[in-house]
Amino acid sequence: MEIVIPKIVGAGLAVIGAGIGIGLIGKGAMEGIARQPEAYGKIQTAMLIAAALIEGIGFAALFAVN
Repeated sequence: MEIVIPKIVGAGLAVIGAGIGIGLIGKGAMEGIARQPEAYGKIQTAMLIAAALIEGIGFAALFAVN
């Protein structure tokens, strides 16, 4: 019988970390846009790319459990 609980806990921690990372990216982007509204497009593009990469890591952690 395989031990499943450590895998599930590890995947959960990875997903929580991804969520925190995306939240911090959003916070930083909003602060950057507040300081320089004219750079909105560049900041938004960089934020979306970084959030997508972090979300991909979260999905990879979920799929690694199986």
